[in-house]
Amino acid sequence: MPVTWKDSVTEIAGSKMHLSRAGSGKTVLVLHHDIGTADRLPFYDSLAEQFDVIVPHHPGWGKSQRPEWIRHPRDIAAMHTWLLADLGVENVNLVGLGFGGWIAAEMVSQSPRTYRRLSLVAPMGIKPPEGDIADQAIVSYLDYPKAGFHSQDAFASVYGEADTDQLEQWDVCREMCFRTAWKPYMYSQTLPHLLGGVRTPAQVIWGDDDQIVPISAGHAYTKALRNATMTTVAECGHFAEMEQPAKVAKLVIDFINAA
Repeated sequence: MPVTWKDSVTEIAGSKMHLSRAGSGKTVLVLHHDIGTADRLPFYDSLAEQFDVIVPHHPGWGKSQRPEWIRHPRDIAAMHTWLLADLGVENVNLVGLGFGGWIAAEMVSQSPRTYRRLSLVAPMGIKPPEGDIADQAIVSYLDYPKAGFHSQDAFASVYGEADTDQLEQWDVCREMCFRTAWKPYMYSQTLPHLLGGVRTPAQVIWGDDDQIVPISAGHAYTKALRNATMTTVAECGHFAEMEQPAKVAKLVIDFINAA
Protein backbone atom coordinates (compact mmCIF):
# COMPACT_ATOMS: atom_id res chain seq x y z
CA MET A 1 0.00 0.00 0.00
CA PRO A 2 1.43 3.42 -0.97
CA VAL A 3 2.53 5.63 1.89
CA THR A 4 0.43 8.77 2.35
CA TRP A 5 2.30 11.81 3.58
CA LYS A 6 0.63 14.79 5.20
CA ASP A 7 2.32 18.18 5.30
CA SER A 8 1.71 20.73 8.01
CA VAL A 9 3.17 23.89 9.51
CA THR A 10 3.61 24.57 13.20
CA GLU A 11 5.06 27.53 15.05
CA ILE A 12 8.17 26.85 17.14
CA ALA A 13 10.01 29.64 18.97
CA GLY A 14 8.13 32.24 16.94
CA SER A 15 9.06 30.66 13.62
CA LYS A 16 6.97 28.54 11.23
CA MET A 17 8.35 25.02 10.80
CA HIS A 18 7.30 22.73 7.97
CA LEU A 19 6.96 19.00 8.56
CA SER A 20 5.80 15.90 6.73
CA ARG A 21 4.36 12.88 8.54
CA ALA A 22 3.27 9.39 7.53
CA GLY A 23 2.76 5.90 8.89
CA SER A 24 1.93 4.56 12.33
CA GLY A 25 3.61 2.73 15.18
CA LYS A 26 6.82 3.69 16.92
CA THR A 27 7.63 7.38 16.35
CA VAL A 28 10.72 8.15 14.29
CA LEU A 29 12.04 11.71 13.87
CA VAL A 30 14.22 12.01 10.76
CA LEU A 31 16.61 14.97 10.64
CA HIS A 32 17.87 15.82 7.15
CA HIS A 33 21.24 16.73 5.65
CA ASP A 34 22.89 20.14 5.29
CA ILE A 35 21.75 20.22 1.63
CA GLY A 36 18.11 19.99 2.70
CA THR A 37 15.79 17.20 1.64
CA ALA A 38 13.59 16.17 -1.22
CA ASP A 39 9.89 16.13 -0.36
CA ARG A 40 9.71 12.37 -0.81
CA LEU A 41 12.46 9.75 -0.69
CA PRO A 42 12.27 5.95 -0.91
CA PHE A 43 14.13 5.80 2.42
CA TYR A 44 11.39 7.83 4.11
CA ASP A 45 8.69 5.64 2.55
CA SER A 46 10.41 2.47 3.78
CA LEU A 47 10.46 3.79 7.34
CA ALA A 48 6.84 4.99 7.12
CA GLU A 49 5.70 1.50 6.08
CA GLN A 50 6.53 0.42 9.63
CA PHE A 51 6.69 3.51 11.81
CA ASP A 52 5.13 6.90 12.54
CA VAL A 53 7.68 9.01 10.68
CA ILE A 54 8.11 12.78 11.14
CA VAL A 55 10.38 14.69 8.75
CA PRO A 56 10.67 18.39 9.63
CA HIS A 57 12.60 20.93 7.61
CA HIS A 58 15.24 22.49 9.82
CA PRO A 59 14.48 26.16 10.61
CA GLY A 60 15.95 28.17 7.73
CA TRP A 61 16.03 25.17 5.38
CA GLY A 62 13.49 24.08 2.78
CA LYS A 63 9.96 25.27 3.49
CA SER A 64 10.63 26.27 7.10
CA GLN A 65 10.91 29.93 8.03
CA ARG A 66 14.32 31.32 8.91
CA PRO A 67 14.70 32.54 12.49
CA GLU A 68 17.26 35.33 12.39
CA TRP A 69 18.57 34.48 15.86
CA ILE A 70 19.77 30.93 15.18
CA ARG A 71 23.54 30.60 15.52
CA HIS A 72 24.34 26.93 16.30
CA PRO A 73 23.05 23.39 15.61
CA ARG A 74 22.26 23.21 19.32
CA ASP A 75 19.62 25.91 18.72
CA ILE A 76 18.10 23.75 15.99
CA ALA A 77 18.19 20.75 18.34
CA ALA A 78 16.27 22.74 20.95
CA MET A 79 13.62 23.66 18.38
CA HIS A 80 13.15 20.04 17.32
CA THR A 81 12.85 19.04 20.98
CA TRP A 82 10.16 21.71 21.34
CA LEU A 83 8.45 20.33 18.22
CA LEU A 84 8.28 16.84 19.75
CA ALA A 85 6.82 18.27 22.95
CA ASP A 86 4.13 20.12 20.99
CA LEU A 87 3.32 16.96 19.02
CA GLY A 88 2.93 15.07 22.30
CA VAL A 89 5.09 12.12 21.24
CA GLU A 90 7.30 10.14 23.60
CA ASN A 91 9.82 7.30 23.35
CA VAL A 92 10.97 8.80 20.07
CA ASN A 93 13.58 7.17 17.84
CA LEU A 94 16.00 9.65 16.25
CA VAL A 95 17.45 9.19 12.76
CA GLY A 96 20.05 11.84 11.94
CA LEU A 97 21.50 12.20 8.44
CA GLY A 98 24.84 14.01 8.10
CA PHE A 99 24.29 17.50 9.51
CA GLY A 100 21.00 16.20 10.92
CA GLY A 101 23.04 13.56 12.73
CA TRP A 102 24.90 16.33 14.54
CA ILE A 103 21.56 17.86 15.56
CA ALA A 104 20.31 14.46 16.78
CA ALA A 105 23.50 14.01 18.79
CA GLU A 106 22.97 17.40 20.41
CA MET A 107 19.42 16.36 21.32
CA VAL A 108 20.49 13.15 23.06
CA SER A 109 23.44 14.83 24.78
CA GLN A 110 21.04 17.27 26.42
CA SER A 111 18.57 14.55 27.41
CA PRO A 112 20.52 11.30 27.88
CA ARG A 113 17.59 9.04 28.82
CA THR A 114 14.70 10.51 26.83
CA TYR A 115 15.10 8.92 23.40
CA ARG A 116 14.48 5.29 22.58
CA ARG A 117 17.00 4.64 19.80
CA LEU A 118 19.54 6.76 17.92
CA SER A 119 20.54 6.09 14.30
CA LEU A 120 23.31 8.30 12.95
CA VAL A 121 24.12 8.16 9.24
CA ALA A 122 27.52 9.76 8.59
CA PRO A 123 26.94 12.48 11.20
CA MET A 124 28.87 15.71 11.31
CA GLY A 125 29.48 17.30 14.71
CA ILE A 126 32.78 15.69 15.76
CA LYS A 127 36.17 16.73 14.41
CA PRO A 128 37.52 13.74 12.46
CA PRO A 129 40.70 12.34 14.08
CA GLU A 130 42.01 11.74 10.56
CA GLY A 131 41.14 13.91 7.57
CA ASP A 132 38.84 16.92 7.38
CA ILE A 133 35.17 17.52 6.70
CA ALA A 134 34.80 18.73 3.10
CA ASP A 135 34.49 22.51 2.87
CA GLN A 136 31.51 23.36 0.70
CA ALA A 137 32.58 27.00 0.54
CA ILE A 138 35.31 26.20 -2.00
CA VAL A 139 33.20 24.23 -4.49
CA SER A 140 30.06 24.97 -6.49
CA TYR A 141 26.50 24.43 -5.28
CA LEU A 142 26.32 21.47 -7.67
CA ASP A 143 29.71 19.87 -7.03
CA TYR A 144 29.16 19.58 -3.28
CA PRO A 145 26.02 17.39 -3.47
CA LYS A 146 27.61 15.36 -6.26
CA ALA A 147 30.65 14.71 -4.07
CA GLY A 148 28.34 13.03 -1.57
CA PHE A 149 27.55 10.15 -3.95
CA HIS A 150 29.79 7.20 -4.80
CA SER A 151 27.93 6.81 -8.10
CA GLN A 152 26.94 9.78 -10.22
CA ASP A 153 24.14 7.64 -11.62
CA ALA A 154 22.72 7.53 -8.09
CA PHE A 155 22.95 11.33 -7.89
CA ALA A 156 21.12 11.62 -11.22
CA SER A 157 18.39 9.23 -10.09
CA VAL A 158 17.65 11.48 -7.09
CA TYR A 159 18.14 14.96 -8.55
CA GLY A 160 18.11 14.51 -12.32
CA GLU A 161 19.33 17.64 -14.10
CA ALA A 162 19.42 20.04 -11.15
CA ASP A 163 17.49 23.11 -12.26
CA THR A 164 17.82 26.73 -11.16
CA ASP A 165 15.31 26.28 -8.34
CA GLN A 166 17.33 23.39 -6.93
CA LEU A 167 20.57 25.36 -7.15
CA GLU A 168 18.91 28.25 -5.33
CA GLN A 169 17.72 25.88 -2.60
CA TRP A 170 21.24 24.55 -2.15
CA ASP A 171 22.48 28.14 -1.97
CA VAL A 172 20.07 28.89 0.90
CA CYS A 173 21.11 25.67 2.65
CA ARG A 174 24.76 26.62 2.33
CA GLU A 175 24.11 30.05 3.82
CA MET A 176 22.39 28.43 6.81
CA CYS A 177 25.36 26.10 7.27
CA PHE A 178 27.69 29.08 7.40
CA ARG A 179 25.36 30.88 9.79
CA THR A 180 25.18 27.96 12.22
CA ALA A 181 28.34 25.86 11.76
CA TRP A 182 31.16 28.00 10.42
CA LYS A 183 33.82 28.39 13.13
CA PRO A 184 34.79 25.66 13.71
CA TYR A 185 33.39 24.29 10.47
CA MET A 186 30.82 21.50 10.89
CA TYR A 187 31.91 20.21 14.27
CA SER A 188 31.51 21.03 17.95
CA GLN A 189 34.39 21.30 20.37
CA THR A 190 32.12 20.38 23.29
CA LEU A 191 29.81 17.66 21.94
CA PRO A 192 32.32 14.76 22.16
CA HIS A 193 32.69 15.35 25.91
CA LEU A 194 28.91 15.23 26.44
CA LEU A 195 28.08 12.08 24.48
CA GLY A 196 29.46 9.78 27.16
CA GLY A 197 26.41 10.47 29.31
CA VAL A 198 23.97 9.21 26.67
CA ARG A 199 22.13 6.03 27.66
CA THR A 200 20.23 5.67 24.38
CA PRO A 201 21.35 2.66 22.29
CA ALA A 202 22.94 3.95 19.10
CA GLN A 203 23.97 2.76 15.67
CA VAL A 204 26.44 4.57 13.43
CA ILE A 205 26.19 3.96 9.66
CA TRP A 206 28.84 5.08 7.18
CA GLY A 207 29.30 4.81 3.43
CA ASP A 208 32.65 3.27 2.55
CA ASP A 209 33.31 6.06 0.03
CA ASP A 210 32.25 9.10 2.03
CA GLN A 211 34.06 12.09 0.51
CA ILE A 212 32.29 14.62 2.77
CA VAL A 213 32.94 13.34 6.30
CA PRO A 214 35.93 11.03 6.88
CA ILE A 215 35.03 7.65 8.33
CA SER A 216 37.38 8.34 11.25
CA ALA A 217 34.60 10.58 12.61
CA GLY A 218 32.37 7.52 12.68
CA HIS A 219 34.85 5.65 14.85
CA ALA A 220 35.07 8.72 17.11
CA TYR A 221 31.27 8.80 17.49
CA THR A 222 31.16 5.07 18.23
CA LYS A 223 33.84 5.49 20.88
CA ALA A 224 32.23 8.58 22.44
CA LEU A 225 28.80 6.97 22.84
CA ARG A 226 28.71 4.36 25.60
CA ASN A 227 26.32 2.02 23.77
CA ALA A 228 26.97 2.21 20.02
CA THR A 229 27.81 -0.06 17.09
CA MET A 230 29.08 0.91 13.65
CA THR A 231 28.24 -0.51 10.23
CA THR A 232 29.77 0.34 6.86
CA VAL A 233 27.75 0.32 3.63
CA ALA A 234 29.64 -0.74 0.51
CA GLU A 235 29.80 1.36 -2.66
CA CYS A 236 28.20 4.29 -0.92
CA GLY A 237 28.98 7.95 -0.36
CA HIS A 238 27.93 10.47 2.28
CA PHE A 239 24.25 10.64 1.31
CA ALA A 240 23.86 6.95 2.11
CA GLU A 241 20.09 6.89 2.56
CA MET A 242 19.67 8.35 -0.94
CA GLU A 243 22.33 6.22 -2.65
CA GLN A 244 21.57 2.90 -0.94
CA PRO A 245 18.04 3.47 0.43
CA ALA A 246 17.07 -0.19 0.79
CA LYS A 247 20.25 -1.17 2.63
CA VAL A 248 20.22 1.81 4.98
CA ALA A 249 16.48 1.49 5.64
CA LYS A 250 16.91 -2.18 6.58
CA LEU A 251 19.72 -1.33 9.00
CA VAL A 252 17.64 1.38 10.65
CA ILE A 253 14.40 -0.63 10.71
CA ASP A 254 16.08 -3.71 12.19
CA PHE A 255 17.78 -1.57 14.83
CA ILE A 256 14.56 0.19 15.87
CA ASN A 257 12.66 -3.10 15.95
CA ALA A 258 15.34 -4.89 17.95
CA ALA A 259 13.79 -3.86 21.26
